[in-house]
Parts: sequence; structure tokens; C-alpha cells
Amino acid sequence: MPRRPHLILLAPLALAGCGFGAVEVEPYDVPPGVDQVCASLIGDLPEVVSDAVTRDVKPAELPAAAWGQPPIVLRCGVGLPPEYRPDAILTEIDGVAWLPAEGVGGMFFATVDRDPIVEVAVPDDYDPATVLGDLGPSITANVPLR
Repeated sequence: MPRRPHLILLAPLALAGCGFGAVEVEPYDVPPGVDQVCASLIGDLPEVVSDAVTRDVKPAELPAAAWGQPPIVLRCGVGLPPEYRPDAILTEIDGVAWLPAEGVGGMFFATVDRDPIVEVAVPDDYDPATVLGDLGPSITANVPLR
């Protein structure tokens, strides 16, 4: 299986005040027509995922969210992962089919059964099943099946 890049490609901003600064997410091309679905998803995400508290993302206009340190990062409206093949083995958690892909420092998971595709980068510090289970209700409520 091809290795994915680091979970966060740009370094997080310096610590700010008593909390962590914004998580800098590498900009990506969001396909046309997914803005409303991604906005609904981002607005419905939990404040806490796997005991990690929500953080701001930068640039703020991206349909992305982050939690904790090291950050768990969700991106909505990404392209089909390069690891996807018609015979790929998916992991189903609470009605969401996730395609796992190895990255440096953790795993990537993509909802290849949903439109638009949602990707979650889960650092090694977290249990992926807990993270994906915490995000599942918001995804099933806001992102339609393909």
C-alpha cells in the first residue's frame, strides 16, 4: 500500500495564550457543488472527539475541522484517495464505510461511500475507532451516500 504524507503537512502555528493555536491545513481544491453539504457537516461536528477539544483551522475558509494536540484533522470535499480500488477493503463503523490508508505518524480514513468524500487524519496518539465513531453521527446526518 502506498504511504501517505505526514498527517499535517504544514506546521501548527505557535501556541497562543493558554491554548493551542490554529491548525494550519494545506489548501486543497474543493469540487464545485459541495459547499452546502460541507458547511452543514462542519457546523454539526462535535466539540470533543476522543477526549480532544476542537481547534480553529487556518485558512478558516476551508471546509475542515481539527481537535486536540497532535491534531485530528477532518477535511470535507477531498478527491478520491489514491489507495482506492474497486476491491479495496473498507472498515465500517456505525454505518460509515471508511477506506484506511497509512500515513507518517498515523492513519488517514476516507468515506468513499459518501458524496462529497470526507477524510480524517488520525495521529497515532488516538484510537481510530473512537475518533471515527465520534464523527460518524455527524457524517451520516449531513453527507449523503453515493
